[in-house]
Amino acid sequence: MQLKGLRVRDQAAKRPRSAPGKSTSPKALRQKTVATDPRTPAKPLAMGDLAQSLGYRIRRAQLWVFKDISRRLAPFDISPAQFSVLSVIEANPGVNQLALAQLLSIERAGLGRMMDQLEQRDLVVRAASALNRRYYVLRLTPEGAALVARLRPIIAEGEKALAKKIGSQAFKELQRTLSIFLDE
Repeated sequence: MQLKGLRVRDQAAKRPRSAPGKSTSPKALRQKTVATDPRTPAKPLAMGDLAQSLGYRIRRAQLWVFKDISRRLAPFDISPAQFSVLSVIEANPGVNQLALAQLLSIERAGLGRMMDQLEQRDLVVRAASALNRRYYVLRLTPEGAALVARLRPIIAEGEKALAKKIGSQAFKELQRTLSIFLDE
C-alpha cells in the first residue's frame, strides 16, 4: 500500500531482528531501523517513550518467548495456545469447555474451532456433559496424552533458553514477579 510516497509493509512481513544473544546499546533499544521507501536508505526511528515503557518491554519479551516456543512446536503442528489447552485438559480430565476458555482467556468461538482441530487430529475427545447438556467436557486421547508428554521437555528447553538469555537469577525473579497474574 502507498501512503504519500511511503511504502507500508504488510503486517505479516518479517521485520528485521537482532541476532539472538546479541547485546544492544541503550541507543539501539530506543531506535529501530525501518525501510520507508526502497529508493532511500533506511533511517533509524526513535522509539520515544516506548523505550522506557514497562508494558512495551513486557510485550517484546512475550513476542520473543512466543516466537521461540512456536518454532519449537512447529514440527508437531501445535501452537502455544493448543499446547496450553492440551496441558490444562491433561491436568483436569473432564473439564468443561467454558471453564477452560475462561481459565485461558480464550474466546469461546475460538476455543470451539481449536477443539474441532484437536478432535480431528484425535488428540482430544469432546462429549456432552452428563450434568449440563449445554456444556462439553474434554479429555485427552491416548495420542493427546503421548503428545503432551513428548512436548513437555521441548517446552522446558524453551524455558532454559529464556533463562540463558536473561540469566538464571533474573529468570527466577521474573517467574516469581509474574506469578501474581496467574489468578487473574
